[in-house]
Amino acid sequence: MTLKRLPLGPIMLDVASLTLSDKERETLVHPLVGGVILFARNYQNREQVAALISEIKSLRSPELLVAVDQEGGRVQRFKDGFTRLPAANSFGESWQADKQTAPIKAFESAVTMASELIEVGVDFSFAPVFDVETQASDVIGDRSFHSDPAIAVELLGAYIDGMHAAGMVAIGKHFPGHGGVAGDSHHCLPCDERNLEQLLAHDLQPYKELIHEIDGVMTAHVLFDRCDPHIPTYSPFWLKTVLREQLGFQGVVFSDDLTMQGAVDVHADIITRAEQALAAGCDMVLVCNRPDLSEQLIEGLDFTVNERQSFRLTRLLKRTS
Repeated sequence: MTLKRLPLGPIMLDVASLTLSDKERETLVHPLVGGVILFARNYQNREQVAALISEIKSLRSPELLVAVDQEGGRVQRFKDGFTRLPAANSFGESWQADKQTAPIKAFESAVTMASELIEVGVDFSFAPVFDVETQASDVIGDRSFHSDPAIAVELLGAYIDGMHAAGMVAIGKHFPGHGGVAGDSHHCLPCDERNLEQLLAHDLQPYKELIHEIDGVMTAHVLFDRCDPHIPTYSPFWLKTVLREQLGFQGVVFSDDLTMQGAVDVHADIITRAEQALAAGCDMVLVCNRPDLSEQLIEGLDFTVNERQSFRLTRLLKRTS
C-alpha cells in the first residue's frame, strides 16, 4: 500500500474505541490532522493497543503523532499489562526523607513509563507536569512534583533524563503554571491574581531551568489577568513574548483540550477557539471527547499548514536517547 504523503496538520483529536471506524480512517487522512491522543477507552490490552496504533500510523507519511496521558498516579490511561506508576508527588515526599535517592526514583519511573509506551508504538506521553502547587487543587494536587520550585526542578530534571534515556521526548505542562489556582479548568475558568514577577520567581522556574530539555509544552487554561487579558492558550504575550522570546523555547506548543470549560468560557465557537490558539502561537490544538466538534473544526478551519510548523511536529517522531 502506498502511504498518503501529507505534512502533519495542527489538530490532534481522539478516536472512539478499540479499533478505527471507516469514518475515523477518513478523518485521520485530512490535511488538518496531525495527531491522535488515546484514552483509557482505547485500551484493552497491549496487543490490541499496539494494533490500533500501528493502523493509525499506517495511514499516511509522515506518521501521525500518537500521544497519551501516562503521568502515573490518578492520571494513567493504560493500566492492565502496564506498570502502575506512582504519582509525581511521591518523589517529592521521597525527597523529604532522602535527597539522594528521590531523583533516582523519578528517573527510574520515567524510564519505565516511556519504555512501555514506546514498545506499543506511542510517541510520547504528555508529561511531566511542571506545575508547582501553591494551594490545594483537585486538578493538580499529587500530579505536582513539589511545592518548592527548586526541588521541583531537581526532580523534573531527573524525570526528563529518564524519558530521554528510554528514547522519548518530554512535554512540560501546563504553561505557565496551573498550580496557583484551586479551580479545575475542565469545569471553569480559574483566575490567578499574581503578577509576572511573582510567576517568574516561582511557577516559571522549572521552565527557566529546563526549557532546553523539553521538546514541547502544553498550555494552561488559566487567566493571569494581571499579566495579560487572554488565557495562555490564546495569548501571543505568553506564547510568543514569554515562551519563545524570553525563555528561548524552540519546541512544539500544544493547546490543552479546547473542549475544556476554561477554553469554552472565552470563546464559545470551536473554530474561533482554534483560530485564536493557532494565531497566538500554538502549533497543535487538542479537541477531545467531542467528535462533533472535531468534525466541525476540520470542515470549517481556514488554515494553511506551513512547513516550519509541520517540521516542529515531525521532530517529535524522532526519539532521542
